[in-house]
Amino acid sequence: MGSQSYFMVLIICVVAIIGSSDAELKLGYYGKSCPKAEEIVLKYVHQHIPNAPSLAAALIRLHFHDCFVRGCDASVLVNSTQTNQAEKDSIPNLTLRGFDFINTVKSLIEAECPGVVSCADILSLSARDSVHAIGGPYWNVPTGRRDGTISKAADVFITLPAPFNNLTTLLTLFGNVGLDANDLVLLSGAHTIGVSHCPSISNRLYNFTGKGDQDPDLDSEYATNLKKFKCKNINDQTTLIEMDPGSRNTFDLGYFKQVVKRRGLFESDAALLKSSTTRSIVAQHLQSNEKFFTEFAKSMEKMGRINVKIGTEGQIRKHCAFIN
Repeated sequence: MGSQSYFMVLIICVVAIIGSSDAELKLGYYGKSCPKAEEIVLKYVHQHIPNAPSLAAALIRLHFHDCFVRGCDASVLVNSTQTNQAEKDSIPNLTLRGFDFINTVKSLIEAECPGVVSCADILSLSARDSVHAIGGPYWNVPTGRRDGTISKAADVFITLPAPFNNLTTLLTLFGNVGLDANDLVLLSGAHTIGVSHCPSISNRLYNFTGKGDQDPDLDSEYATNLKKFKCKNINDQTTLIEMDPGSRNTFDLGYFKQVVKRRGLFESDAALLKSSTTRSIVAQHLQSNEKFFTEFAKSMEKMGRINVKIGTEGQIRKHCAFIN
């Protein structure tokens, strides 16, 4: 009886050790189970991003919107059903793009290794590889994330930072997921690529305090130009605006240069000038493109670890848009 108990304990310990070895994010997680996984992502990115560089901004935004809501678990990719409105159909997410891109990469990897690689890892890798493909920084993407089984539109309003948030709210929302003021400034730097739509700034231009006024934190000359050439009235829902005018497909220091001129597009951009701490961080990164790239990479890796599901948590979705 004693020997049986000994062997049972031994078996349990061995199982625990084997299980725990996979219950963490690590570089090359799929080295044995799907060795070509990261190569498939990279190849697809390099086939398509040079012809559609704006997708790099879309994919990094998709990754950001995913990680801040229930962690980096690909819950933002899930379709709504008759009984559940999913994250992607929440108002802040209606302008997200890149879903088809991720679904295609998933199908290519499924053909190679069915049921092995998570959508959460595919999204993380695609965001990194696409930004690097347009000349942006490269960062480590430890893999081993599993996909979430819950996606609710209402959650987005609670945890996702918004373009109209003030500095206090931004620091709170970032702090809630383990990110600090430095991460806030650095990750905001991703606004150096991509576009937005007029509704995101119409109040700043036309009705900031509800009295038909303009946001005094927005450079008046820039605001005049935006009203004249872009958002010509408060009801414009469709016109696109570059977040870093003139270099929206180039990952550089242009965004920070806009911010210090009070030409950041969003209230959340202007908020970075509201404290000596964040102002100082912006000034630091204006000095060196290389330093910005290095520090941005660290913050992206940090963001990619937010509330990840590992080990036996969640699932590996067969299709990114549907819970198994």
